[in-house]
Amino acid sequence: MASSIVKSMCIFLVMAVAVIAIARKSEAAIGCGTVVSSIKPCLPYVTGKGPLGSCCSGVKSLYAAAKTTPDRQSVCNCLKSIASSYSGINSDKAAGLPGQCGVNIPYKISPSTDCSKVV
Repeated sequence: MASSIVKSMCIFLVMAVAVIAIARKSEAAIGCGTVVSSIKPCLPYVTGKGPLGSCCSGVKSLYAAAKTTPDRQSVCNCLKSIASSYSGINSDKAAGLPGQCGVNIPYKISPSTDCSKVV
């Protein structure tokens, strides 16, 4: 009897660990802090106060880091939030930023982007 309880407990624990491991893989690893620090050098360009400068290195590293759908959706949501919260951003320059840096993202950087559709 005790042996069957121990077996059941072990099976339960193994299943719980597996569920936790799977759940963690689907969470986005890229937070808004990372997004902000990566694109901060782009602010002078998208606000019309400076050149593109060192902006592209941050855009490219962010693009390379966003490997999973949750990562890409997280980056999209952060960019969307930044685009709507900073005053003075030229929406055309912001939307064209990936192309200026030679990366192709599957959405427009805009406050109206539906990031839940990004895959």
